Amino acid sequence: MKRVLIFIRGHIVFVIATLVALISSFIVPPSRAYLDYIDFKTLACLLATLAVVCALKNIKFFGIVARKIIHATPNFRVCVLALIYITFIGSLFIANDMALITFLPLGWYVLSETGNEKYTPWLFVLQNISANLGGMLTPFGNPQNLYLYSKFNIPTGEFMLIMLPPFLLAVAMLTLCALFFPKTKMELKTKEPFVFKRTRSIIYLVIFTLTILMVFSIVPWQIGLALTLVSIFVLDRHALLRVDYFLLGTFLMFFIFAGNMSSIGAVRELFSSLLEKSTLVFSALSCQVISNVPSAILLSQFTSNYKELLYGVNIGGTGTLIASLASLITFAEYSRTGAGSKLKYLGVFTLLNLIFLFALLALCLILV
Repeated sequence: MKRVLIFIRGHIVFVIATLVALISSFIVPPSRAYLDYIDFKTLACLLATLAVVCALKNIKFFGIVARKIIHATPNFRVCVLALIYITFIGSLFIANDMALITFLPLGWYVLSETGNEKYTPWLFVLQNISANLGGMLTPFGNPQNLYLYSKFNIPTGEFMLIMLPPFLLAVAMLTLCALFFPKTKMELKTKEPFVFKRTRSIIYLVIFTLTILMVFSIVPWQIGLALTLVSIFVLDRHALLRVDYFLLGTFLMFFIFAGNMSSIGAVRELFSSLLEKSTLVFSALSCQVISNVPSAILLSQFTSNYKELLYGVNIGGTGTLIASLASLITFAEYSRTGAGSKLKYLGVFTLLNLIFLFALLALCLILV
């Protein structure tokens, strides 16, 4: 029983997704139609990206790049800004959850080595917001973007133009937040030297490029996935063991849940009527309760207004702790550091996230 409870606490979102999928299957009995619910390309792109990122992490690639940037910063404020920007930019290319997994430990390393642990809640929350909002510019920066990009076949140029205004506002607001940190001198002490593996790094970056080509349908996802998994298995099979398969399982369960819900006439009419009033507002609010990824999957069944839906599920990633799956990663990492009260962290998290949510929502309401 204890092991079951530990598993549930460690994979709470997956457990919830599985439960709602099972409950919905009693309303809409399983059939061959279930296969139509599942976006296999999205799952394939996610798996390939997670695999290559884990391989890059195993050779300390991101840590080496980040350390070089941090060693070049003159004071604590600039260092914080660098950490925020690294997380922000990282989410553009390796998705928000992987950016946090990669750079949150680096943030804690900087704080603990320079005696600035008291700033941990503020830095972690800003890194969390950076990851959630930084990835909104590209189709593969956030899982919900990857899904909607494929679901509606949105042209890449149009996608990026839609998301550019809130992206720029997010950059400006994050930069402003960093200015509140002190400009104290700092010295980063290196405990564990990293050895740069040039050949492996080049190979993995080539494979990573392949995963991007999969997203843009330049390379068929079946071929891209096979090449990625075989290559990673040959070069570093341990990387495949580190892939978050529960994240993939969560997507699968929500595909089934969303498909079943869209098959129920009463639900379809209710969601359609609410989305007609304001797709932007309703999608942003739904994220606060069921998270942005399942919101994107579910609401996409009831509207073709992908512009407002994109705005809603991206800015909706800010707000409550469960508005984005990535936010749970940050909370778990903060808990592991033992840097301070979890209640204080939640207070800082809620304050900053609501500020970003309302500011971005106001901008998007103007844009639509």
